[in-house]
This record gives sequence, structure tokens and C-alpha cells, in this order.
Amino acid sequence: MRTTILLPLALAASCCATAAPARTPAAPQPAAQAPAPKLVVVMAVDGLPQEQLVRYRAQFGQGGFRRLLEQGAWFADAHQAHGTTVTAVGHTAILTGAYPYQHGIVANNWIDRATGEEIYCTEDRAHQYIGEATGPHDGTSPARLKVDTLGDQLRYATGNRAKVVAISGKDRGAILLAGKNGTAYMYMEGSGNFASSTWYMQQHPAWVQRYNAGKPQDRYYGKTWRPMLADSAYAMDAEGPLFALSYYSESGQPDAGYYKRLKEGPYVDELTLDFARAAIEGEQLGANPAGVPDLLGVSLSAHDYVNHRYGPESRMSHDHLQRLDRMLAGFFTYLDKRVGFDNWLIVLTADHGFANSAEFSQQQRVDAGRVDGKQLIAGLEQHLAAAFKGVKPIANASLPNVYFDQQALDKAGVKRADVEQAARNWLLAQTGIADVYTRTRFEEAGGTGTRLDLLMRRAWHRYESGDLVVVPRAYWSFGSGTSGATHGTPYAYDTNVPLLMMGKRWITPGSHATYAEVVDIAPTLATLLNIRPPAGAEGRVLTEVLRPAGK
Repeated sequence: MRTTILLPLALAASCCATAAPARTPAAPQPAAQAPAPKLVVVMAVDGLPQEQLVRYRAQFGQGGFRRLLEQGAWFADAHQAHGTTVTAVGHTAILTGAYPYQHGIVANNWIDRATGEEIYCTEDRAHQYIGEATGPHDGTSPARLKVDTLGDQLRYATGNRAKVVAISGKDRGAILLAGKNGTAYMYMEGSGNFASSTWYMQQHPAWVQRYNAGKPQDRYYGKTWRPMLADSAYAMDAEGPLFALSYYSESGQPDAGYYKRLKEGPYVDELTLDFARAAIEGEQLGANPAGVPDLLGVSLSAHDYVNHRYGPESRMSHDHLQRLDRMLAGFFTYLDKRVGFDNWLIVLTADHGFANSAEFSQQQRVDAGRVDGKQLIAGLEQHLAAAFKGVKPIANASLPNVYFDQQALDKAGVKRADVEQAARNWLLAQTGIADVYTRTRFEEAGGTGTRLDLLMRRAWHRYESGDLVVVPRAYWSFGSGTSGATHGTPYAYDTNVPLLMMGKRWITPGSHATYAEVVDIAPTLATLLNIRPPAGAEGRVLTEVLRPAGK
């Protein structure tokens, strides 16, 4: 039995179709709207909690987050409304409008029941990166995605004339935004290039080849990331010295070690936005000769890496967000000039939030800590072996999912429900565990009616998820380290994310205290693009922000 502890926490949870919640009906849709935008930009800031957007708002410049907050619509109570708040699941929600129980992306990694092996959310061994080394678990296709996306619908509605491109520092961040019929480009940590995979094409277009040939990633070699604001600006952060992080390699020249190190700071985001500019120009996005809308997905990955390593309360996280703000300002100005402010629309959100590091939370007198997942599963195995002599009920685990060996149970004549109850009782007695969901509990109609139950049921997929899903207590996580932070739970610090929309001709500016979900993005954009929403979409159209034509 092999146990994998996922950091970030891959908390796979919830739901049968009958358990999907009823959403409050939206107000009637405006009767008339402006023609569709020429370019829709959907941007995800990986690992950005709503709390950080609010806490550092006063220090933002004029053209980035502040512009979105003042010239766009902002939902302060927006959520990734499932219990599996990790990168793959959150990115999938954005443009499918679906929850994991439908779309099937239940974690970053999970166990394949057919083989018993751990699989990665976007791995596909039938495809390879173009011109780059490809490992067996690298993300190369959306084959495991069980539903379509907004981009897929846009391509269908326009006879494939619309262009759909997604770019990210992470393969899953690009692929799960691009969908089945778009094109994904991802940062290669071995070379610093951006590459696609053979799922999308056999050879890169000329503009990609030119971009990579210029080696823009090498311009950061030897640079040092230092705080950009005055020392006093960081007084609200966790105590500690100001930082200086240099980007180099042991070999003395740009190499794989250096390119990987670039991911843990602002420069990979700068490269991602540079490549997005190259894609806009190379593909003529927003100036489609067919006169149809185009869709650009951009996932900015570095904030997640920074928060994992240092915690969202850190000075590094604070400074990174300020740097990202200035990068966004430059990118938005570029779009104004290239596409025209009257012609483009943006939605900015995040795939998940973040918990503070356990050590920081403890300093704040919060009950927080880490659960050593390997020890937890080893103890559970020992307990079940004693309770069911001669049977090894657990086949594998990739926390928070635990998978049973159903064949072994059947052969021994042991009822699954008995093993579930014995495992649940033991796990609930362990430090840091809040709840344990069993397959039987998930498959039963209804639930307790609590928010936790709702989110967990939404995120559980009948085939892909485990027979047990273990939920840590608030401010607790799976891991054995003594520093850094993570995410993945159904608690508010992980679910509450920014949701900002800006488009002069389509979006009415203003802040909204009304509840919204990330799954609302796809049906809202489908309305603006005059296309049908993705098949699995369960979100509502955010009619309160749509501007009627001529106003």
C-alpha cells in the first residue's frame, strides 16, 4: 500500500446529482445588451484569498487590482463552493461552471481504481510536450475532464472560428482553462520555455518558436527579489526580517535548477503575461478576421508557490501581491491599446484561498496544527487489521481520499459498511480530524444540511473519489513539516476568493455583498457571448452586474 500526502491538500469530497443545492433564482436578464466582446480574458491568480485583496488594497497602484475594484464589479462574498479547494478543481470550476461530482477532477492527484496507481489530473501518456522532456505524470491533456468548457462551447458556436488560448505557469492551470478544443501553453521548469502538447498540435506555430528562441527567461538570472515598498509598509505582516531572494544556479548559468527556482517568485508571472502578449499578437486575439469573439485564459501561478513556502501572512506574500498588481496594470494598459477598452472584458478570480501557516495561527492563539498523513494511515491500517483479522481493507490512499480493496472485502465476506464505521470511529478519535465521509454516507440521499456537508457532497465523484474522505479541523492540515502553509479544505479561508469583472460596455461597476460562486462565471460569460453554457454548468447568471445596451 502506497500513501501519498498531497500538499496542497487534495481534499476530495462530495455529491450525487440529487444533492446539488438549489441556488436563489436570479433577477430577469436585461432585454438587450451590447454586441459580444472581441476578447474575453479570464484570469486566475493561483492561491489568492479574498482576505489578502482586502488587507492590502490601500497599497495597490492605480491600474491593476484598484482599477478592477473601482471600474469593475466586485463580489466580496464569492466562493469556490466545493470542499476540494486545490488548483486543479478550482481551475476546472471557472470555465465549466460545474462541481467535481460532475466534472470528475476531484483533486490534483488521486488513485485510479482500475490500476491502483496514483494519477495526475491532466496526465495522458498518449501525448507529450512539444520539444520538451515529458515525464509519465506530466500534464499533457484534458482527457480526464468529463464535461465541456465555455471555450468548447464558443468554438462550437462559431464553427471553430473563435480562438481559445490558455497560458499558465502550471500545466493544470492552462489545460483545465483551455478545455478540450482550445490550446494550452505551460511553463516548462526544465527549460524556462512555454510549450503546448501533442493533444493540441504536432508543432508550435512560428510565433511560439520565435518567442522561445529569444530566451526571455534568462533575463532574470542573477537578479534579486527585494521588497518594493518602504519597510513600514510591511508592519501588518508576520514578524521577521525583510527578505532578499536571488535567482541563480549552482552551475553558474541558467539551467533547470534556475528555471525551477523562477517559479517561486514574481518573475514566472511576468513571463506568463509576456507570453500572453505574444499569444495575443501571434494569434490576433481580439482582432479575429472572422469577426467572432476570442477567449484568453491566463493563470498566474507564483502566488500559490509563495504562500505555500512562506505563508499568506508573510512579507514575501505581501510583496508578491504588490508586484503582481503592477504587472496587471501594465497588462491592462496593453489590452487597452491593442484591443481597445471598449472591446475587451476581463474576469479575475482564484482557484482557492489559503490558510495561515499553523505556527502563525498558534501565535494568534488559534487551535492549529499538522496531521502527519503517513502516520495517520499507518495507524488506521493497524486498527483495521486488528478489527478484521486476516483482511487488509485499505488498497491505497492519497489523502484526504482512502480507497478500500473491495475484492478483498468480498472474498472475506466483510461488509463495506462495517469497515467504514470502524475506520470513521477510529479517525474521529485522532487529533486534528473534524469529520470522515464514507461512500455509504455520500450515496445516501440528502445530508445533514450543514454548509460543510453541502460542499463535501458537491466535490465527491462516485468513481474517482475515495471510499473515505477525511476532513481536518479548521486551521489544521495534512503534513509533517514545521513551516509553510497550505489549502484544500471546505473552510471559508480556502473557499472565499476574489471575483471581479470589468468591461466598459457590459459590466456595471460596483461592489456587491450578495453571495456568488466561481461556477457563476461560465453561465454569465455565456450570456454575454450569446452562446449556450457548458453542459455541466450549475451557476447562475450574475444579472445584477450586466449593463443593458446603450447605458
